[in-house]
Amino acid sequence: MKNIEIKAHCKDINKIRLALHKLNANFKGLDHQIDTYFNCIHGRLKLREGNIENNLIHYFRNNQAGPKKSDFSLFKTDYDLGLKELLEKAMGVKIVIDKKREIYFIDNVKFHIDQVKQLGEFVEIEVQDESGELLEDDMIKVCEKYIDLFGLTTNDMIDRSYSDLLLGKRSKKSYDFQTD
Repeated sequence: MKNIEIKAHCKDINKIRLALHKLNANFKGLDHQIDTYFNCIHGRLKLREGNIENNLIHYFRNNQAGPKKSDFSLFKTDYDLGLKELLEKAMGVKIVIDKKREIYFIDNVKFHIDQVKQLGEFVEIEVQDESGELLEDDMIKVCEKYIDLFGLTTNDMIDRSYSDLLLGKRSKKSYDFQTD
């Protein structure tokens, strides 16, 4: 499957909520998610554990600000400590991300309002193509429409994953890094 997606710092999550409400977005709920990233030679591998979404996700995505393509494979799981333990033993844990995520949909566009421990508040826009029939340029235009609608700027755009952001934050700290 593929997505065109963005991640951006969000200075005013209520503004995003209001815009989604005005657009009659389908609110799926608030999900407390723990994303465990594993050491992986090619791409990224994470196990998402939540009360709404539980998936093993392997993906490739360039680190670049603004709309970018993400190629991914998704395996839906039940909450299963055995799978997590197996992956931890086989691959080792790279980092764990703890976040609260509001999930919304408009047609094939998924929106996340994220509050990420140790990093702050973000919004994500994912234009999804499950059929493989959408043109990448058309998906980028849809993504850009919502970027404009939400008033996001180039300075708001994040060029990497939460895992990279937290790893970068930790590398700037001393060995006694404190968590929230």
